[in-house]
Amino acid sequence: MNNGSFLLDDMKISKGTFYDGLFTLVTLLVTFFTILFLQKLFDTQTLTPMIFVLGVFLVSWRTQGYFWGIAASLVSVLAVNFAFTYPYWAFDLISPECIASAVVMLVVAIMTGTLTTQLKRQEKLKAEAETERMRGNLLRAVSHDLRTPLTAIYGACSAMRENYDSFSREKHLQMLEGVSNDAQWLVRMVENLLSITRIDSGTVQLKMKSTVLEELIDDVLVKFYKHYPNQPVEVTLPEEFILIPMDAMLMEQVLMNLLENAVLHGEGMQHLWLNVDVKGSQAIFRVEDDGKGIDPQRMGQLFTTQLSGQAPTDTSRSSMGIGLSVCDTIVRAHGSRIYAQNRPQGGAAFYFALEMEEENRVE
Repeated sequence: MNNGSFLLDDMKISKGTFYDGLFTLVTLLVTFFTILFLQKLFDTQTLTPMIFVLGVFLVSWRTQGYFWGIAASLVSVLAVNFAFTYPYWAFDLISPECIASAVVMLVVAIMTGTLTTQLKRQEKLKAEAETERMRGNLLRAVSHDLRTPLTAIYGACSAMRENYDSFSREKHLQMLEGVSNDAQWLVRMVENLLSITRIDSGTVQLKMKSTVLEELIDDVLVKFYKHYPNQPVEVTLPEEFILIPMDAMLMEQVLMNLLENAVLHGEGMQHLWLNVDVKGSQAIFRVEDDGKGIDPQRMGQLFTTQLSGQAPTDTSRSSMGIGLSVCDTIVRAHGSRIYAQNRPQGGAAFYFALEMEEENRVE
């Protein structure tokens, strides 16, 4: 495991070094030929030092560390001395102009390298701090959402064990049904968390296959009705045969999360819709409800793994936006984006678009 990580780090370093060297070479060549062109165009050499200083600055700014900037400054000094200083096309390394040019370009390279290194370090620290903040928020959210059903399961099991003879058969079945529902919810919660961590870490490769739209929706509805048999879903699909390249299992999870989100959070909901429309080369998926809608203050944070940084104080299984974050992660992995809005008639709407197969595209 450690050897593998070392090999990956070595590959990243080698790749970065290669691109830095290539950028340095291309920049110096462009600088050199630009000066030759300007000399012929304006018949002057006054721009030569400034253009080489600009080239050294660009190399120091865009490459890692100090090495390539210093190397570019030394090469630039040699180039100026060889091609643009009398005697032409010969080295005169002890001239005062050469020494002064070398000092100026080295100072530019070192100062620029120092500034860019500091900026990159600050950006890295800021990104690490944000990652830690998000990790802490996610842990708080997960601890709350897992504790609620686990407490219910423990309470039901303890009650049945301690009062086995005093409960009727119907009461036992009712409590067992509650335990089963809580356990199923925990399984879906864990699946969502695994999807987020695996896709974000890049350890999961999408299994892209041409999927028939109707089959995808049928599979989603079968799973949905197992958990919510009393909640009807009004489905509208295109009449034509639609094929969409996707990871069907992950996309089922997206649609399940959106439907379940409407059931759990669409207070006052009477209707739930799942619609798919075709527009140009895309199939547009929409999940809508006529519930209370989305709090405008939460609209901008719906697809993050944590909405407020604090777990709620109630005992509801809220998922704290984790399910919607899974949806966003999966849809992004498919090269698209997911959006949310409040419906003018009341309720919420979530929608995203996927590219269809070539034969399904409408010009």
